[in-house]
Amino acid sequence: MIVYILKRLANYVVMIFVATSVAYFAAVSFMKPQTQLLQRTPRPTPEQVDTQLRLLDLDPHMNAVDRYWQWLTNIVLHWDWGYSPTGAHVNDEFFSRAFISARLVLLATLLSILIGIALGVVAAARQYKLSDRVITYGTFLISVIPSPIIYLLVQMGGIKINESAGSRLLYVTGMRSARPPEGTWPRFLDEMQHLVLPTIALTVVAYASYTLLQRSLLLDNVNADYVRTARAKGLTRMTAIRKHALRTSFIPVAQSIAFQLPGIFVGTFIIETVFAWQGLGRWTLDAITMSQSVNIAVASIAFGGLMFAIGAILADLSVAIVDPRARVS
Repeated sequence: MIVYILKRLANYVVMIFVATSVAYFAAVSFMKPQTQLLQRTPRPTPEQVDTQLRLLDLDPHMNAVDRYWQWLTNIVLHWDWGYSPTGAHVNDEFFSRAFISARLVLLATLLSILIGIALGVVAAARQYKLSDRVITYGTFLISVIPSPIIYLLVQMGGIKINESAGSRLLYVTGMRSARPPEGTWPRFLDEMQHLVLPTIALTVVAYASYTLLQRSLLLDNVNADYVRTARAKGLTRMTAIRKHALRTSFIPVAQSIAFQLPGIFVGTFIIETVFAWQGLGRWTLDAITMSQSVNIAVASIAFGGLMFAIGAILADLSVAIVDPRARVS
């Protein structure tokens, strides 16, 4: 198992290196950070902008290969991912933003998995009954609504709750209050009030795919021979489904979860924009569209590749754990 994981990691390290290198050359070719800097007030001269970028190892007039070698050397020798055009250190900014995104998505991801799979099992076990129709139609409806609309609807729901309560129970934007309350517990409560609505919004958007996939796969196994055999031995329908059909049908779901986790983590820019969270997704989007930061864009691509590699390995391991017939070597 350990040897298998190490081999896979080695393969993915090479793939991430190649993808990141290609992304660096593309970013250097197309991104022009000096354009944004020249729009500041008071307007600096082109010479001042070039000097600032040169001090940050972002000299736009340097050959792309030389810039790449300088950037790669700093990473390999010092694990230094460079600076943004504004002078912010990418390492410091990246980890703080990643922690913010983790707070935003981890709880929602766990809830969406638990709720989605549970609803999928209930719907499949009670096929064509009222509960199945309600779950299926409701999930289909949520699936076709664009995620930004769902986020806005959740915000409106939070506003209505505050109006009905006559006080602010939930916050619709921000990670914390502009002036956080004094004390550990009041500050923690303040952050939780800001976290509730984004968590609900992400859970609503993410659970649907798990529900539909689990229901479809479980229906394929409910009437299988091994399930009928288990029922013939005296097990109830629900017990036979839970002990036999569910385990078999959960294998593709486990793979799907492993692959979707990285995508959820790196694809948070929409919800971070809607709820005004300064996380990794919004930071990356601003770096590409506004500040034209080569180093931030490439660091985010490398992180996305790392997350995909972790997801791929988790997918293989999940199959080995859930399916006793599977072997990794």
